[in-house]
Amino acid sequence: MTTDGPGPGTPEHGAPDGEAPAAGDAARPETGPETGPETGPETPPETGPETPPETGSETAPEDVPGDASAEDGEGLPGLRASIEAILLVVDEPVAEIMLAQLLERPRGEIAATLRELAAEYTEQGRGFDLREVAGGWRFYTRDVCAPVVERFVTDGQQARLTQAALETLAVVAYRQPVSRARVSAIRGVNSDGVIRTLTLRGLIENAGQEPETGAHLYRTTGYFLERLGLRDLGELPELAPYLPDDLPEDIVEES
Repeated sequence: MTTDGPGPGTPEHGAPDGEAPAAGDAARPETGPETGPETGPETPPETGPETPPETGSETAPEDVPGDASAEDGEGLPGLRASIEAILLVVDEPVAEIMLAQLLERPRGEIAATLRELAAEYTEQGRGFDLREVAGGWRFYTRDVCAPVVERFVTDGQQARLTQAALETLAVVAYRQPVSRARVSAIRGVNSDGVIRTLTLRGLIENAGQEPETGAHLYRTTGYFLERLGLRDLGELPELAPYLPDDLPEDIVEES
């Protein structure tokens, strides 16, 4: 038996226009396996080493250690150093008022500094001390050091005198009685130590004080004449032929 049309359930060319396909014949969209967005492994952003903002190198000013007593004003020595320097070259004790005038400081400050220095030297056991005598201040060798100083000065009595000692002795011999300040002025250098040496050796001695200034005066001794083989000072040779030509006129005239 022959059929002229398509068999049942077999569409000829699909559904006619305007007709929805049968529910059973609806085509399902091919979706396949669901795939999420490709993200890959998370990579942190490249930041590199943290660099602090450039603010310029801040350099703190260097602290310069300073001693208030070491320098005063524009490179000038401090009060303590100034007092020590003056006392090292004086021939006589220096009064507090004179130091105050020279250093332009109150007398009370000068007096306090002198006592501080004296206490410091004693506490440290120095070989010298600072004493207040005859209305002024001056350095002296400490009493306990006297034997050592005397041995140093008197040892080698037969040794020849130094050039400084010969110059000082000549000034005393030709200008006696003469003060230490005058001897230092003629020589151009401080002669305090040399005069002490000559005194300890018995070549010169104290000859009283100068009426105007109160300064100690010195003269030669009999031992000096004995060592030079002279009967008296009148036998000293004339000094003028041995003087240099460039000496000040006042010294030449006095000589």
